[in-house]
Amino acid sequence: MYYLYSRFTIAVMLFLLSVSSYAQSFNIKDYGAVGDGKSISTTAIQKTIDACYKNGGGRVYVPAGIFITGTVNLKSNINLYLENGAVLQGSENLKDYQSYSLPQYGINYYGILYTVNAENVSITGQGTIDGNNKVFYDFEHAKKMDANSTKLTRQKENYRHVASGIGDGPVVPKDRPRQMVIFSQCKNVQLRDISLLNSPFWTLHFADCDLVNVNGIRLWSGLLVPNADGIDVTSCSNVVIANSDIRSGDDAIAIVGYDHHFEIPGFSGIRHVSENIIVTNCNLQSYSSGIRIGFLDQNTVRNVHVSHVNITNSTRGIGIFLRDEGSLKNISFSDMTIETHLRTGDWWGNGEPIHISAVRGKELVKLGTIKNVSFDNITCKGENGILIYGSDESVIQDIKFNNISFELLNSKLNDVAGGNIDMRGALAEKDQLFQHDIPGLFAHDVDGLAINNFKLVWDSTITQPYFTHGIEVNNFKDVKITNFNGRAAPSNKNAYRIYLSKGDNVTLDTKDGVHTDGVTGVSVIK
Repeated sequence: MYYLYSRFTIAVMLFLLSVSSYAQSFNIKDYGAVGDGKSISTTAIQKTIDACYKNGGGRVYVPAGIFITGTVNLKSNINLYLENGAVLQGSENLKDYQSYSLPQYGINYYGILYTVNAENVSITGQGTIDGNNKVFYDFEHAKKMDANSTKLTRQKENYRHVASGIGDGPVVPKDRPRQMVIFSQCKNVQLRDISLLNSPFWTLHFADCDLVNVNGIRLWSGLLVPNADGIDVTSCSNVVIANSDIRSGDDAIAIVGYDHHFEIPGFSGIRHVSENIIVTNCNLQSYSSGIRIGFLDQNTVRNVHVSHVNITNSTRGIGIFLRDEGSLKNISFSDMTIETHLRTGDWWGNGEPIHISAVRGKELVKLGTIKNVSFDNITCKGENGILIYGSDESVIQDIKFNNISFELLNSKLNDVAGGNIDMRGALAEKDQLFQHDIPGLFAHDVDGLAINNFKLVWDSTITQPYFTHGIEVNNFKDVKITNFNGRAAPSNKNAYRIYLSKGDNVTLDTKDGVHTDGVTGVSVIK
């Protein structure tokens, strides 16, 4: 009993010591910050942070008011607490931000908060960090697509034509600071309850961090603003993003392994893995991808689990992209609702609720693989089909769809955007943006595809002939399709419920409405 009591007493004492050291509060006004929405408070805020750090850590308190700032640096054992009504707003003057230089990009600027090599650091409270993007973009003009990039589309130079105004954007950027909030090479990072608004670039970036928790935040960067991702997780481990509302022009949540010397100075260029990541109970909107996993300059991403997430009003729902070395594996999505639309303007994505692709994006690298990805209990509405598109050098492996409901909608933009596949980021021009028939689900170059309990409903007002089969799979091995409740597009009399070509080893529960061409090893479940 004495031994247990001693251990308990020691634990309580250590807890009280940690609380007492963390409970110190340093008010930025006491160090000269002025919340009048005019005065530049960068130096005062940094002095407050430095004083807190030198005294062993604690709370840096931001009271109600609008505090204009350039770049400040958080440090270990500091909680930046923004009171209800407190706003840290980015200065409109680039010279107020810390600059850095990269050979391939020249002079750039950090955003409002740049934190590196810190532990036990957090941002909490009911206040707001505002990137002030209205001064860094021309909101009167949209960024146009060039004729060369659209020449392989169905519409050619008329692709995503805007009849008037700026359509869906994206608006045109000016010189601007980069990531609004960066945590680089940090450990035990928390963001809770705050609002992150109007970022001029990526909003919240975790780079080479371990133990990250984001909970209950509001992140609205502006749906017309390009490059204004929501949360970017690059080469991080043990990350939880939960209970948050994220609305962004570019990807709402992006998860990649990354070669950081391309974006942030001070990195060795060593590639790192992103792993053990959970996204749950979030509402997402994006004019690019609701959730993106992988891309260029990447290493392995593994053990990612997404559940109870709504993706609405987005250009692409889930996007999984293999363009480089490393692999994307052990990824699951469950209990989700996805709604996607075609857009005007130069956004990546073309209305696919689910997109998985593995094509070369860089020369002189050995492509990795996409492997072991599952989708369970997903309800989709979209204006383009589900896409799984591998390549000869990177066949997509072990993909499972279970309990999927998909309503393929007619779109008012079909004439200017429909009937195309968008895989930009691909190296070869032919693999980037090109016209293609649109089945309900299209899979190409796959090894191990299981589709079970898939309900496909076509909008009865669809008339375009490029909408075709219910399910189409080609260049494949080991495909199993069971309990498919769907048909071919009502606008295409020559299409099939299921169209299979150039493959081996198929298991079906029916032969009705199934066409096989160059397929061996077909078996039917009885």
